[in-house]
Amino acid sequence: MIIRPARLSDAEAMSRILTDIIAVTQRQRPHDQDFVRDTYINNPHGILCSVAEDANGEVLGFQSLIRAAEGNKYGVSAGWGIIGTHVSPRAARRGVGKALFSATKLAAENTGLQNIDATIGVDNTNGLAYYDAIGFQSYRTGDNTICKRFSVF
Repeated sequence: MIIRPARLSDAEAMSRILTDIIAVTQRQRPHDQDFVRDTYINNPHGILCSVAEDANGEVLGFQSLIRAAEGNKYGVSAGWGIIGTHVSPRAARRGVGKALFSATKLAAENTGLQNIDATIGVDNTNGLAYYDAIGFQSYRTGDNTICKRFSVF
């Protein structure tokens, strides 16, 4: 598995992963290529967006880390990191998320982030378990969400 920064040319594969996740979870969210480019790859607050690809170059998942701006939609304190992780259902339980987080954690350290927030739907048991497994701890709840924090330093 190779972890590398996402490129604009990855938008189609990343959009397909979001579509596949929606098919499994039935949670509706934007997922077209423009959304992927604007939200993940070219986010003006972006620190790092990485993809995991297999030996054949197929994108298995991606993870984004942005710096929280004042008034962000998650209510995260300005200056914190906000993480999002999306792994293809076909690549689940293969270490993709853990490998992606290694790169994300290093980027957080290099930019001096103190904390990273993961806001997860209460019904997303896989997401909650993933963030627990990599060291995130619950610190607040929202409307149908659980917010987990990772202390970088």
